[in-house]
Amino acid sequence: MALPKRRHSHARKNKRRSQKKINTADFVECPKCHSPKLPHRICPNCGTYNGKLVLPPKEEKEKD
Repeated sequence: MALPKRRHSHARKNKRRSQKKINTADFVECPKCHSPKLPHRICPNCGTYNGKLVLPPKEEKEKD
């Protein structure tokens, strides 16, 4: 197993780690209801995927 001969500096370590970051999620517009949704997912608002109804739309519960 190889071992490093010299210690890596803090700057070198941080340069390597600078690319490890979380990107924000890219949202696309639903073609049916025009609400934002994640790509390649069922629309949470209208329940459609690829122009077809997959899940019935959620109905808001009435408050008693």
